[in-house]
Amino acid sequence: MIKVATDWKDYQIIATGDGQKLEKWGNLVLLRPDPQIIWKSDTPLDKHKAINAKYIRSNQGGGRWEYKGNVPDNFTIERKGLKFSLKLMGFKHTGLFPEQAVNWDIMQKLISGSGRQIKVLNLFAYTGGATVACAKAGAQVTHVDAAKAMVDRAKTNANLSGVPSDRIRYIVDDCNKFIAREIRRGNKYDAIIMDPPSYGRGANGEVWKLEDCIFDLVKECVKVLSDKPLFFLINSYTTGLQPQVIDNLLRICLKDFDGESEAYEVGLPTQEGLVLPCGCSGLWCSKS
Repeated sequence: MIKVATDWKDYQIIATGDGQKLEKWGNLVLLRPDPQIIWKSDTPLDKHKAINAKYIRSNQGGGRWEYKGNVPDNFTIERKGLKFSLKLMGFKHTGLFPEQAVNWDIMQKLISGSGRQIKVLNLFAYTGGATVACAKAGAQVTHVDAAKAMVDRAKTNANLSGVPSDRIRYIVDDCNKFIAREIRRGNKYDAIIMDPPSYGRGANGEVWKLEDCIFDLVKECVKVLSDKPLFFLINSYTTGLQPQVIDNLLRICLKDFDGESEAYEVGLPTQEGLVLPCGCSGLWCSKS
């Protein structure tokens, strides 16, 4: 099953092919690589006359942006009252994953329909798409990411979106270490979101590999859930990790709670009439 992020007015995929996607972000047109696009394009996408910038991969890893027109240092897009300040970042990123709007809608509905104050913990929270969405729905959110620049960008996004300043607590920290401290402190949350990287290294050389570490992290996170948790969401962009794997993790780790889980791909529509897969999610929700 795939859930498609719709209702974007400031973002759209214009065309795909030859390992690339041509996108419109507000008034900017970008050309970025995408490993899921294995089909050919009838017309070379880099010939599109309106391209402002394209990302060129390096044979040594990583890559660089090549500017073809005027590109501001920062640009803003909006969806359903959520506003995001973006920029062209390293490794082809802009600071937002539009496909996650699927999960923003789900979480906002769960929070607003819960009839109670919900405390959300967002781990590996990046620039705060999910944080802002949950806070706008009325939740108290703890936003945790190890990169200060990303946390600062999340603060900007929250301000742009009109989120009250006392609704989000920002933490710059390693997520595993933060969870260990929260367990010791006895702090509890009604909902947990995590978007862990496929691979990474900590400040002291600690190695994170999702396949090896995610199960233990989820088990530890369960220890900070309240007695009546609302939801637990895991996102993954790790190639080869099937949605059912995430569903199995949630079923095993949350077996003592009364709820049900589902797993699905997330995707984006294109102007060609296709749906581009963009990772997967697993969502556990309370039955009550």
